[in-house]
Amino acid sequence: MSIDLSQFFEVFFEESFEGLDVMEAELLNLRPGEEDSETINTIFRAAHSIKGGSGTFGFTSVSDFTHVLETLLDQIRDGRRKLTSEHINLLLQSVDCLRAMLSALQNQSEPDASESQKLKAQFERILGLSSSEEQASATAQAAPEKQTYQIDFKPHAHLFKTGNEPLYMIGELAELGDLDIEVFTDAIPVFDEFNPEDCYLAWRFFLTTSSPTTAIDEIFEWVEDDADISVTLCGGLFEDEAEESIASSPEVENAKPSVKPTPEVVTAAAEKPLAKANAAVAEAKKSQDNASTSIRVGIDKVDSLINMVGELVITQAMLSQLGEQDMTESTVAALQEGLAQLAHNTRDLQESVMRIRMLPISFVFSRFPRLVRDISQKLNKQVELKLLGEQTELDKTVMEKISDPMVHLVRNSLDHGIETPEQRIAAGKDPVGTLTLNAFHQGGNIVIEIMDDGQGLNTEKIKQKAIANGLITEDDELSQEEVNELIFMPGFSTADAVSDISGRGVGMDVVRRNIQALNGSVEVSSARGVGSTFTIRLPLTLAILDGQLVQVAEHTYIIPLISIVESLQIDVKKVSRVGKNLDVLRLRDEYIPILRLYDIFNHDGAIEALDKSLLVVVESDNQKVGLLVDDLLAQQQVVIKSLEANYKRVDGISGATILGDGRVSLIIDISGLVKLSGLRKPGSQELIIEQNAEAVS
Repeated sequence: MSIDLSQFFEVFFEESFEGLDVMEAELLNLRPGEEDSETINTIFRAAHSIKGGSGTFGFTSVSDFTHVLETLLDQIRDGRRKLTSEHINLLLQSVDCLRAMLSALQNQSEPDASESQKLKAQFERILGLSSSEEQASATAQAAPEKQTYQIDFKPHAHLFKTGNEPLYMIGELAELGDLDIEVFTDAIPVFDEFNPEDCYLAWRFFLTTSSPTTAIDEIFEWVEDDADISVTLCGGLFEDEAEESIASSPEVENAKPSVKPTPEVVTAAAEKPLAKANAAVAEAKKSQDNASTSIRVGIDKVDSLINMVGELVITQAMLSQLGEQDMTESTVAALQEGLAQLAHNTRDLQESVMRIRMLPISFVFSRFPRLVRDISQKLNKQVELKLLGEQTELDKTVMEKISDPMVHLVRNSLDHGIETPEQRIAAGKDPVGTLTLNAFHQGGNIVIEIMDDGQGLNTEKIKQKAIANGLITEDDELSQEEVNELIFMPGFSTADAVSDISGRGVGMDVVRRNIQALNGSVEVSSARGVGSTFTIRLPLTLAILDGQLVQVAEHTYIIPLISIVESLQIDVKKVSRVGKNLDVLRLRDEYIPILRLYDIFNHDGAIEALDKSLLVVVESDNQKVGLLVDDLLAQQQVVIKSLEANYKRVDGISGATILGDGRVSLIIDISGLVKLSGLRKPGSQELIIEQNAEAVS
């Protein structure tokens, strides 16, 4: 019987990447001379698991490299070697190398061995190991005497379910020397009781080898908890005496004849895993092209979901029973009550399903300790990273898309914000700067703050750069907030030189654009010499939207509730005309441009008179505009469907949904609508109305 281990490849890769994340996080917590034994043990266990798993599946390049890494960790945890900064840096580089090797295997390609060989040579130098040529010479000069070992191996029934395959272990044993095998089959049940996922076999091996017992132990160390294993030195017992010993064993009275592995079997055992990996990963990768393949969900969330489904089934059964009865006044009342209960259960079920997709933002935050460490070392800066609100939950889809914008903002703070130790001391500050990432819920949104105690934004330098780029003129009088907003202009940068960290002028505008694509916003506040804070506001999920239904002619649109400031009837006395066809409403000392949706979307039959229409004031990029609609309908949660995936991209529309009556309703993208209307100058966040403020004052 042979178990197809390819079914476990996806789990192996997922757990290995998680192990590397654990290693990286714990390595960043290490300080030479202050290391904690439990931290070292955690790193060792993670490396140990990756080594064992890769060895079991035949990924020898990974297991061989991890072995030398594990040797160094073993010496450190046993106190035989003191931890140094060189060790930490080398181990962190090894994490990156292992991640690249595993990614290559996951993508059906052979890992690049150049980096792993270079790092392996550094480990061997630290460990004092000789080169392979020197080792071969030493082995030839002092060839150790061969010994014969008896190895009894009786797996537990669940061995196959742990992803272990005895055939691979037999192949590794055969590589150590001359191997004879006895297989015990007396535990195999009758066919009707046979479970193909259980292991019923046991083995006794006689291995004649010059290798030490540690080499044998390493082969079986991954199944120590899943099998009964014993290794004893035979002292010359091998042929006649071995046969007598085997025959006298009570376990093998009914054993089948001995089996010797042929060279072909051993070779197949060594080559089989990677071939199966290629086939299995090809199938798994189909589901990985668009997003991560899985998420881990707490059992309490699953239990809640099951309870909600149970309630839904009960309500459905009640409604079915009512449907079979004659319609009377009492039946109608019961039916209405049942429908109300159905609506309640559906809403609870929806919330339970959404909670399953919610993950703590620590999944995003966990990548920044390494990033901050590497960049601060490169810039010769001392930076302490503080992470707050790590358990704040966010939808998995939003989390995947917010990572890159956050990386831009963190790199910006490290490069432009926090000063060098010498500059901070001269300014009377602690030489160690502080970068804080904070996340918390606020209403129906999640707020993420990136705060530093650096030098703050240099408003004068920003203004001069904006003048040089033609974004503003020297006569423009801008407030502090307006100057800060200039850093989000396309191509804007105050860096004096281009580096691999920042200064290419392609960062901050990309950040804002990506965040807006998530129906979010980003703001910056800064105080010279004190520091800066970037604030990102995002919806908790991209799957569900709280929306306001509005009517325009015969069409129904949905405006995101989060964007709406207020709705009002228009006082035509406060409306002025700017240019040829732009009306603005003076509202509490603000001028609100009026966008006619029927005109933008080319609808006939809409109400055109301002005094008979309604104005929905919305906010986008810290600017307010008014949307002219015929009527306000209901407010409701809607399930967002991608218009681009099902049709094509439409300017001014972010998605669509299906209403209760089966009609399709489009969801308005406020920022895109402003752009579509021509109200905003190309490449600018400034509304045209602000240029013409004198015309309406």
